[in-house]
Amino acid sequence: MDIREIQGFLYFFFIVFITVILYGYIVHLYRSEKKGKRDYEKYSKLALDDEPTSSPLEPMEDNKQKEQ
Repeated sequence: MDIREIQGFLYFFFIVFITVILYGYIVHLYRSEKKGKRDYEKYSKLALDDEPTSSPLEPMEDNKQKEQ
């Protein structure tokens, strides 16, 4: 087995690994949107409505609430 074959195998397994990670992330986004945890469509509107005067997407939480 020479270095070219090893590179080919590593490249193939890397592509498979990245594909599994990508599909896992897509499933995670789909499930969290279905459960109502996040609404990712409002984040997509952020690219169109990025003025400094526009309203925030989510209300800010106090640091004390996060710590408790």
